[in-house]
Amino acid sequence: MITPMTGVYGILIMLAVMLLLKMPVGYVMALMGFLGIVYTISWDAAFGMVGNDLWNTFSSYGLTVIPMFILMGQICFYSQVNERLYNAAYKWFGKIRGGLATTTILACAGFAAICGSNTATAATMTVVALPEMKKYKYDPILTSGSIAAGSTLGVVIPPSVVLVVYGIYTGQSIGKLFFGSFVPGIILSLTMVLIVYVMCLMHPTWGPKGPNFTMWEKIKTLPDALDMLVLFGIIMFSLYAGLFTPSEAGAAGSVVAIIISLLRRKLTWKGFLGSVIDTLRISCMIFMLVAGAVIFGRFLAVTRLPFVAAEWVAGLPVPHWMILWAMLIIYIIGGCVMDALAFLLITVPIFYPVAIQMGYDPIWFGVVITIVTTMGAITPPVGISAYIVSGMAKDIPLSTVFRGVIWFIPSYILTLVLVEVFPQLVTFFANLVKY
Repeated sequence: MITPMTGVYGILIMLAVMLLLKMPVGYVMALMGFLGIVYTISWDAAFGMVGNDLWNTFSSYGLTVIPMFILMGQICFYSQVNERLYNAAYKWFGKIRGGLATTTILACAGFAAICGSNTATAATMTVVALPEMKKYKYDPILTSGSIAAGSTLGVVIPPSVVLVVYGIYTGQSIGKLFFGSFVPGIILSLTMVLIVYVMCLMHPTWGPKGPNFTMWEKIKTLPDALDMLVLFGIIMFSLYAGLFTPSEAGAAGSVVAIIISLLRRKLTWKGFLGSVIDTLRISCMIFMLVAGAVIFGRFLAVTRLPFVAAEWVAGLPVPHWMILWAMLIIYIIGGCVMDALAFLLITVPIFYPVAIQMGYDPIWFGVVITIVTTMGAITPPVGISAYIVSGMAKDIPLSTVFRGVIWFIPSYILTLVLVEVFPQLVTFFANLVKY
């Protein structure tokens, strides 16, 4: 007999397989979804479902937005936009106490706006910022914490690959998600900067002052930040004005990124090939995650688990905000042991109907869970960004990185509280966009 508990057992088996066998998440979701359909219906139905879902997923026009934005970010990476951004921020803020850490977070926010990847931002900013902070004898706790925490801004600040996948999976407007996440991304960035100030106030030796630069030296760095502003402006304005679809905006951004890189003579043929190869590798990984999530979602739909869970939760005699925070706590815990995107794809089929049933705006809910899941990138025991920083900074142990990122956890909580108390921070700007 097929019951919602069949779906629960399927989820538990899937998690067990992932943890014990360490198989890629996309393959596990596809396998469990296939076997679940075999168990609940038949082999013929399972094979037919897998064939149709794989074809529909990989032939979907909506998915083209992912490689377009990834290519744009990779072009910027190989043309050293991140280094120029850091240099510009460094000249303006390096002289204040903790200025280099502030510079790192601001550069992460800028690079995130054209990259959209936690791991890419963590890797590049470790290479760029770590030597400078070591040079001025910054404490490793502040150094590693600011890099790891700053790198997570890539998921919140548009264009975010996680938001793109959420939009495709739930049928929501990617443009609205981008505009809706913009203000929360700024709030998260500014609260991280505030935390750096507090850390240096409590521990003055952690972030010594850097050198002072003349106003002319500062002004000369402004063109270095212009590249990011041009790209970000093209994307956001084209979506706001309805000139481009998200896929077209990503393609236009990629073309402009190539033109800027060539004009600045920062992109070599080797770098271009590297950006294309990295784009293909990352895109295929995300496509497989989406396909696996779709197949597993079919199995859950057959068991009616998402619908029963939505009806049951919505009928509980407790305020909806308590149910919401219970879901967010689950996302936080899940993000600690799984990749943020993978966990989001596993849980959205269950939690999304619950949120809609309770009357929450789907765009607002997408932004909220994106903020929560990105915490997993710096939260132990997984914390992929923390591992990247520790792995690249051989002299900074992982425990020190985690001690650093703990300081930045309140910035996420504060942002979540503000977004929940004032949902207009998301919905007002989201409603401005046409696509």
